[in-house]
Amino acid sequence: MNGQLFFAASDLADLGKSTGETFGFNTQLFISQVISFCIVAFLLHRFAYKPILKVLEERRQKIAEGLANAEKIKQELANAQSKSQEILTAANAQGNKMMEEARQSAAKVLEVETQKAIAAANDIVTKARQASDAELVRMKAELRKEVGRLVVATSTKVTGNILTADQQSRLAEDTAKQLASN
Repeated sequence: MNGQLFFAASDLADLGKSTGETFGFNTQLFISQVISFCIVAFLLHRFAYKPILKVLEERRQKIAEGLANAEKIKQELANAQSKSQEILTAANAQGNKMMEEARQSAAKVLEVETQKAIAAANDIVTKARQASDAELVRMKAELRKEVGRLVVATSTKVTGNILTADQQSRLAEDTAKQLASN
């Protein structure tokens, strides 16, 4: 069987040789072209294909990093928006609290000032009453003196006598006592 294979391979080789001669096949030229093709393929692989693959891989990585960064930035933006909303809510609540405290403080100040004004008015009324009472006492004293003087003067005219100082003072005191009891 090995023999048959050998003859078949040699027949095949003869057939290839005769076909190559028919078409003008040149072995030296073929080998030089195969070597040139291998050199060009090696150089292309080494200096063109690998750098291109490297550039493509770098671009793929940059795109992946960009997408990851975009997703990260999107998440950070959502976090920042939620934080800003929380801050605004807290500031609004604090502002409302401060406004309520200001209202309460203003109400307290109004109440205190009202109490002060009422106290001041009461003081003024009390002082006016005291002044009025003092004036009334003074006027009553003057009235008593004047009535006493008039009684003495009238008594002097009616009796035709000049009253002594003791009589005048006694008559003035009696008149004052009668006026005070009324």
